[in-house]
Amino acid sequence: MRGKRNKSDIQEFSMHLMDNILALHDDLKERKYKHGGYQAFNISDPKPRNIHKATVRDRLLHHAIYRKLYPFFDRTFISDSYSCRIGKGTHKALNRFREFGLKVGENNTKTCWVLKCDIRKFFANIDHEILTAILKKYIPDENIFWLLEEIIESFSPGLPLGNLTSQIFVNIYMNEFDQFAKHKLKVKYYIRYADDFVIFSKDRHWLVNLIPKIRAFLAYKLRLGLHPDKLFIKTLASGVDFLGCVNFPDHRVLRTATKRRMIKRMKGIQKSGTKQSYLGLLRHGNTFKIKKEIIQ
Repeated sequence: MRGKRNKSDIQEFSMHLMDNILALHDDLKERKYKHGGYQAFNISDPKPRNIHKATVRDRLLHHAIYRKLYPFFDRTFISDSYSCRIGKGTHKALNRFREFGLKVGENNTKTCWVLKCDIRKFFANIDHEILTAILKKYIPDENIFWLLEEIIESFSPGLPLGNLTSQIFVNIYMNEFDQFAKHKLKVKYYIRYADDFVIFSKDRHWLVNLIPKIRAFLAYKLRLGLHPDKLFIKTLASGVDFLGCVNFPDHRVLRTATKRRMIKRMKGIQKSGTKQSYLGLLRHGNTFKIKKEIIQ
């Protein structure tokens, strides 16, 4: 909760900090803790999203739980899962995308096909029963499991965009699919970032045949579905839209919508450090014109 001390709810909580922390400690010790409600608000980044913000008391607990769960579960994740993980992120995923494209395409001497998939209404469709069953496999301690269940059941349907715990929960949930893709489907070149994933192959028919197997696993094991309008198989040479960029074998360009959004944000940013961080992001693509416009 660093950098948020000026928020009124945090100021109010801080006025009686020790009393509030001790009360939370007692509730947890006696298993009387009940998760509070949420404050809902909308953002557009880039598409409309409904964010639900928990109380300061609950957010404090979320951070404590996240710090305990993350190091344990992160070791169980595949290396090519890139969302909400230390040392990963968008740019590492895009660099891995380029690396896989060059490997499969044998340095642009062979055709590289890419299957791109997107989970439909990802956070809203996370099934509580399945998530708790997955957690139960790893967490035998009833005191911890009870607390996780209380957080999960505090919101329905799915998980709230806004909880720090939701970040680790969705990665734990989708790790089931990651393991299936790697070990059952024997997919060698696979990258997932949150609800988006790509698979590379020289063989288009092999990718086509994967789709019903992917659909079946997601539907029956995780109760998730693929977005029909965001599923495609394309050659890398024709450009593959992934993580805000159109990716080609030897370069990538920002999507037009991404450029517009970035320029709009930059126009209202005065802090030079923030502006420099945006310019740093732009080093990862062919963005000379947009950098020039931002600097001006």
